[in-house]
Amino acid sequence: MSQAQVRQPLYLIDASLYVFRAWHSMPDEFKDNQGWPVNAVHGFARFLLDLLERERPRHIAVAFDEALDSCFRHALYPAYKANRDPAPDELRRQFAHCKALCAALGLDVLADREYEADDLIGSALHAGRGQALRGVIVSADKDLSQLLVDHDEQWDYARNQRWSAAGVKARHGVHAHQMADYLALCGDAVDNIPGVSGIGAKSAAVLLAHFGSLDVMLERIDEIPFLRLRGAAGMATRLREQREQALLFRQLTTIAVDAPLNTARPGFTRGNADADMLGGLCEALRFGPLTRRRLLSAAGLEPSPPSANEFA
Repeated sequence: MSQAQVRQPLYLIDASLYVFRAWHSMPDEFKDNQGWPVNAVHGFARFLLDLLERERPRHIAVAFDEALDSCFRHALYPAYKANRDPAPDELRRQFAHCKALCAALGLDVLADREYEADDLIGSALHAGRGQALRGVIVSADKDLSQLLVDHDEQWDYARNQRWSAAGVKARHGVHAHQMADYLALCGDAVDNIPGVSGIGAKSAAVLLAHFGSLDVMLERIDEIPFLRLRGAAGMATRLREQREQALLFRQLTTIAVDAPLNTARPGFTRGNADADMLGGLCEALRFGPLTRRRLLSAAGLEPSPPSANEFA
């Protein structure tokens, strides 16, 4: 039996990605019992139920972003994610409902005012490795690929695509352990990180293939003009001029693995569902009969028999 088979999977869900996706894709006709929109909650619940029914995870944690404007990265670089509009109140309420739903189902909920969801996932994965778990990161976010080692995998759930550390190079042109350096060099528009001017994705990949890391590249910067790379001399000049910015950007693109996980269960083992909390959420969020039955079943509670005219 291989080591990958011995290690149990730890499912780490990048919740915000799927809440935002549901917010944009689900019709706004879904309302709670106070008349507030709950389309994102309904869409997120469907995604979560699909995953729980399909995988039946024993070890699982769901990470939420609560550090969109208070993350430690803002102190390092005030322009970090400054290109993003704040979430409207209608969506903020739904994030709270999604967290409550996860907690009611007995899932570990990870959230922190200083660390982003990526950092919480990285820290949970780091902790899980010490408990003979292998990570299954449920997210399409390329930043998270830097965490993959050994038997870990990343899962783009919507496209049903999975890849390991060995598969990162085919997707992005660099190895998993080079992703933070790669994003520091070519930038990440999603997070408002400009990168080093004049160095694009292809050039960054070529430079990292030759030098291995940003640190080695800066130590041997005099070699860059002699590479068979168009504009190499100019890249060397800009790297000299923007050395400190490149190192700062690398701080921003590196996922932390020391975020606090004080509320997590040992091994992120799935806990018992809270039947009263789950029932209250079903009423407040006005879930239909089919969704309620699925939630009860996923929670290990006895679902009621379906009616003849049941709908979700």
